[in-house]
Amino acid sequence: MYISEFAITDHQSIAEARRNLSTLVREAESGKAVQLTRRGEPVAVLISCRAFERLAASHRSFDEAYREFADSARLTELELDPDELFGDLRDDVPGRDVSL
Repeated sequence: MYISEFAITDHQSIAEARRNLSTLVREAESGKAVQLTRRGEPVAVLISCRAFERLAASHRSFDEAYREFADSARLTELELDPDELFGDLRDDVPGRDVSL
């Protein structure tokens, strides 16, 4: 999960955020992200603990994600032959001669 997945629903200066902190925390708890600014420049985003934990959690490796996908899509049941599908994609020419 990345910050771009959050819909930033509000922009508040830090001074405004001090006055409205309890409201902003309730908004964050409900899944909304609030961007905090200083002199008009974004400096922080207030999000819920649950959203932060998802962001901070270790992510799966490509291999783990692919295996999960393959299992859920039942790829083994399709009996696909990789050599048949991809065997002719690579050129068999050994390449050029290079002197080192």
